[in-house]
Amino acid sequence: MFDVLVYLYETYYRPDACPDSDALVKKLSAVGFEEEEIVKALGWLTALAETTNELSDSYPHQTAFSFGTRIYVSQETDVLGTPAVGFIQFLEAAKLINPIQREIVIERALAAGETPISLDKLKVIVLMVLWSQGKEPDGLIFDELFLDDDDAAPRMLH
Repeated sequence: MFDVLVYLYETYYRPDACPDSDALVKKLSAVGFEEEEIVKALGWLTALAETTNELSDSYPHQTAFSFGTRIYVSQETDVLGTPAVGFIQFLEAAKLINPIQREIVIERALAAGETPISLDKLKVIVLMVLWSQGKEPDGLIFDELFLDDDDAAPRMLH
């Protein structure tokens, strides 16, 4: 599923640039993706749109101007793991994502069905959330999102 999501991100600069779902399924099949992966990815994207609409409509003022600390319940920390929670906090502190986007990222990570979710896959989820909203991360954050965990050099704190 994540390979399909990355392909969509790299191929279409905006979600509305994607062809209709039937044409997209054919194109993804022609590229070599398996039907099961395509169905999972497109279902995940549909749920992303629904979650985005639901959270944006329901909590525009409460969450958008929240400056409190997000407390994760045990189910969330089990699925996300400590590195992912730390990365989400980093993204929010760097103002790459706002509290509503944070909640969308968490919900979509929980829906990915992996425990714990790898940091690489969480980065794809963040990219897809931003992509689905037509937002482009700035260059430094973009590099951080695409930096492979295996290639990452130790960070120096100043």
